[in-house]
Amino acid sequence: MIPHGLERHGLEPRGQVRRNLAPALLYEESLARKVGTLVHMGALATLTGPHTGRSPKDRYIVRDDSTEKTVDWGPVNVALSPTHFDALRRDVIGYLNSRDLFVQDARAGADPTHGIAVRVISESPWHALFAQNMFLRLEDDGFGKDALAGFVPDFTVLHAPGLTAVPARHGTRSEVAIVVNFTAREVLIAGTHYAGEIKKSIFSVLNQVLPDRDVFPMHCSANVGASGDVALFFGLSGTGKTTLSADPTRGLIGDDEHGWGAEGVFNFEGGCYAKAIRLSHETEPDIYRATQMFGTILENVVLDERARTVDFEDASITENTRASYPIHYIANAVPSGRGGHPKHVVFLTADAFGVLPPVARLTPAQAMYHFLSGYTARVAGTERGVTEPAATFSACFGAPFLPRPAGVYAEMLGKRLREHRAQVWMVNTGWTGGAYGTGTRLKLAHTRAMVHAALDGRLSAGKFAADPVFGVDVPAEVPEVPREVLTPRATWKDGAAYDAAAAKVAKMFKDNFAKFEKQVSAEVKGAGPK
Repeated sequence: MIPHGLERHGLEPRGQVRRNLAPALLYEESLARKVGTLVHMGALATLTGPHTGRSPKDRYIVRDDSTEKTVDWGPVNVALSPTHFDALRRDVIGYLNSRDLFVQDARAGADPTHGIAVRVISESPWHALFAQNMFLRLEDDGFGKDALAGFVPDFTVLHAPGLTAVPARHGTRSEVAIVVNFTAREVLIAGTHYAGEIKKSIFSVLNQVLPDRDVFPMHCSANVGASGDVALFFGLSGTGKTTLSADPTRGLIGDDEHGWGAEGVFNFEGGCYAKAIRLSHETEPDIYRATQMFGTILENVVLDERARTVDFEDASITENTRASYPIHYIANAVPSGRGGHPKHVVFLTADAFGVLPPVARLTPAQAMYHFLSGYTARVAGTERGVTEPAATFSACFGAPFLPRPAGVYAEMLGKRLREHRAQVWMVNTGWTGGAYGTGTRLKLAHTRAMVHAALDGRLSAGKFAADPVFGVDVPAEVPEVPREVLTPRATWKDGAAYDAAAAKVAKMFKDNFAKFEKQVSAEVKGAGPK
């Protein structure tokens, strides 16, 4: 008899099948297979090379009758034919049948109505632990003791990192393949050990499914104050989304992916996947503490071979070192993963050109404009050939995970801002006094002070003046922040140099937004830089 209902997936495994093992047992399996290393204080260190990050150009959606008219096909959402999917699936099934398997059953979405049941089937024990960390644990997160007994997945991830795709046979670009099939309700992952592909593939699923249920899926973190006031934090990697939402004075609902429905917001996940490079107890005590705990997975960190301690400063493997841990490892996490309708929405950007104000108030039209823009900037030296700051625009702060046209998500945001009168703020966590290489990074203490003043209402009570280039309202003062910091031009030694840089960035915004002009109203179109 095939164990655990795996016959529904076409599997007939010849090896052992282990389902929903406890973390200690998954540790033992990882150590025995030499795919993990025990770290000082109890975490598990793993390596994912040669792929130490997502492979966005190897992400595919099966193009068929269920997706033809709803998916925004193009360079982000690349089509794969059902024939090629079937060929890859046969090879994945054959590969998994020849190995020991680890099955993790879980849930994505803390909302009892709109969440989905997720099954991850992998050859790798530490990836099963990752799934256990990142998704909601059925017996532990309020879904009932019998939730696993009659478990039937809504979506299944068939995870075969050791299998390489063959472009000529599978229709892929390379040996890596992350393929979502909405008709089969399956995800195939091959050719990469980077664990983030598991969680992001299910995020993409929810981004396609939930709009039909009038639930707005969001790539954001969320927290809640003592009075029940919920705040959302949108931002691309490196902008401070996880850092600023993990605030000891507020409850953490979640750090990456949420839905906004009729009852409020809810976390998609049961864990956190924090960037760990240059992590320290002084700057991010809660996250640092989580990295010292049993059950945490540390990806691609550098260890002292004798002491098995972690050097978080060392980026010799990758800048994209990661820590995966259950959200309850954060002391002030909200157990339910749910909150009311947001009172504040914060857009985070790390502007390496040093021209955006450090904090600004946005109108609903400006909010939709900047949501569609999804701006941040890479700094020189982070990628080959980048010798000066480079603008990055990622629609809705999560373009790689959005199957539908960006305008669909922007309209959902605009509708909710109007209905619930949430105030939107733009916070620049990047540079001041000049671009990267000349200016300095805005102090985290100042950024925290700005965010606190925005969320507790002190900013709204003060005076504002419109930024002459970007048109957003900038506060005249913020408690605990020097006044000169609030006006970017005043922090530059050369005002003319600032004007030139600001005009350059403004043009980048306009050029990027051209592709959205037919998806938005005239008010939103005119809400960008002057």
